[in-house]
Amino acid sequence: MKANRRGFNLALGAVALASLVSTALPAAAADTIKVGVLHSLSGTMAISETVLKDTVLMAIDEINASGGVLGKKLEPVVVDPASNWPLFAEKARQLISQDKVAVTFGCWTSVSRKSVLPVYEELNGLLFYPVQYEGEELSKNVFYTGAAPNQQAIPAVEYLMSKDGGSAKRFVLLGTDYVYPRTTNKILRAFLKSKGVADADIMEEYTPFGHSDYQSIIAKIKKFSAEGKKTAVVSTINGDSNVPFYKELGNQGLKATDVPVVAFSVGEEELRGVDTKPLVGHLAAWNYFMSLKNPTNEEFVKKWSAYAKAKNIAGHKDKPLTNDPMEATYIGVHMWKQAVEKAKSTDTDKVIAAMAGQTFKAPSGFVAKMDEKNHHLHKPVFIGEVKADGQFSVVWKTPGPVRANPWSPYIPGNDKKKDEPEKMAAAK
Repeated sequence: MKANRRGFNLALGAVALASLVSTALPAAAADTIKVGVLHSLSGTMAISETVLKDTVLMAIDEINASGGVLGKKLEPVVVDPASNWPLFAEKARQLISQDKVAVTFGCWTSVSRKSVLPVYEELNGLLFYPVQYEGEELSKNVFYTGAAPNQQAIPAVEYLMSKDGGSAKRFVLLGTDYVYPRTTNKILRAFLKSKGVADADIMEEYTPFGHSDYQSIIAKIKKFSAEGKKTAVVSTINGDSNVPFYKELGNQGLKATDVPVVAFSVGEEELRGVDTKPLVGHLAAWNYFMSLKNPTNEEFVKKWSAYAKAKNIAGHKDKPLTNDPMEATYIGVHMWKQAVEKAKSTDTDKVIAAMAGQTFKAPSGFVAKMDEKNHHLHKPVFIGEVKADGQFSVVWKTPGPVRANPWSPYIPGNDKKKDEPEKMAAAK
């Protein structure tokens, strides 16, 4: 009887010990840090976003090869929200609550970012957003590594109005119908008005996501530009609609010498499927171009080329291209790594505090810096002309990095928000 009781007690103790060990040491979590990747790999935005997923994976491979973070390997968790804005929020919740990721790199459109924002704020998650946007937002839980309007849209329009940019007097504001183009064009319309441009000299048009027939819109632009004043087009078209838009520009012979187009969402990747010979001279404004000549960029392009070939990435294995959101993504991953190492923790609040003032030698040729207060990078601004080979030749640039101002002074009421960064910093 005693022997049986002793055996039962030993067995019970073994079960309890096993339970304690399994609770204290979850096998995968002990050895890795999970990283969320939230980009559309299908649908209208896949043309732009798929390569950002691959950029995150390249940066993770690079970090893991050099020892990981805090002695742990990074483990990517990739999901596909499929260009479906409500699905972004669902996938974000899954990444944070179920997959227990320490950070997420993702989103392209502002509507996808706004879809996930309440989730990251509710669950105190961390999102790195790598694309230019309309500003008018500042979240404790988001780091914005793309451009604010004063780091892209405003300088581009100032250039178009300058003698070097063609002295434009009339403007076509053409975009995809969602948050970013409409808010950016609201800012640009107010900016143009402040420069004396009349409402009659501004044409504003929107098309839905995935729109493919630009014949009538290009015809309207040609008619608008024929009314005597130098005209320029500011394009905030996003996703795969850029391909038919640029093809129709070529079809109707709308040349840059007649009506220049400056794009904010068209880079090397979007021009991949387009015959760029008729588009020579049209413009894009970004904070990075693949064609920039400096040692850091040469190394970045070389790394990407080798990675794309090794991983057999569609399109890139034969013609590897880099672009602005890829650079912003790459900077974000490495800055997060630096902040985690500074904080000695992946805890969201500790990492947020450690991100302030982080710097990284960027492929743009400048040192990128995360602002101490407003969660935006200091970034240089470049304006490039399309070349026949689909690359860009830089025609204008700022002398150095520009501090982001997410609250555009051209939107009424923003003067009351100018102390938002200080409030957010104090709240930390």
